[in-house]
Amino acid sequence: MRFLNLPALMLAASLLWLPFAAHSQTQLQDPDVIVAEVEAFLLSRAQVLPGVPEVVVTPPRISRQAACEHLDTFLTNPQLRSRMNVGVRCLAPESWTLHVQASVSVMGHYYVTTRSINLGETLSFDDLASREGDLLRLPRGVVVDPSLAVGYIAQQRIAAGSTVRADALRDPDSIVRGQPVKTEARGLGFVATGEGVALESGGPGSMIQVRTSSGQIVTGTVINNTTVRVMM
Repeated sequence: MRFLNLPALMLAASLLWLPFAAHSQTQLQDPDVIVAEVEAFLLSRAQVLPGVPEVVVTPPRISRQAACEHLDTFLTNPQLRSRMNVGVRCLAPESWTLHVQASVSVMGHYYVTTRSINLGETLSFDDLASREGDLLRLPRGVVVDPSLAVGYIAQQRIAAGSTVRADALRDPDSIVRGQPVKTEARGLGFVATGEGVALESGGPGSMIQVRTSSGQIVTGTVINNTTVRVMM
């Protein structure tokens, strides 16, 4: 009868156990750290809106993600929404990526009309009423700053009680397609003025094309509601 070498068996068993022991000792990523990282990231993004932001992050399920020393948070769609899917990746010491669900709200003021506004009318402060709500649940482009509506001109009819959108208004210093304009041509040591017709609409600072009285088409910068500057 052969006797087993007990020391040899013990050594072999310990060698087999080492990989499992090393794996069991690997420290996994703390989900609370990820929650704090995502919350801070979304709160910083929400600061661009004039309201009070609130972020609720769903703690991620950690199964094999090792503790990370350098976390990077990112969005595949930069537009803030009520429900967000935020990416979190580890850059060191081990590479991994997971996605975290979060809900975002920004309570703030927006504006609705107190009466029906007709096409071409100029809005006054009395035409606006403040409302409070979650700005992320409103249509895009809703006016949240009254200075961006008072004195502006309606580009379409706006029903009473409707939210005021930026795309429904135009700057009073803007130029409308088909409008007669003055051209101001500037070059090295000279300035020449002329007249023309705007072939495009545009606000101050935008580039539009103008057909001059001679029939030439030039491109210039809108200065105000009457003048386009052309650099020669």
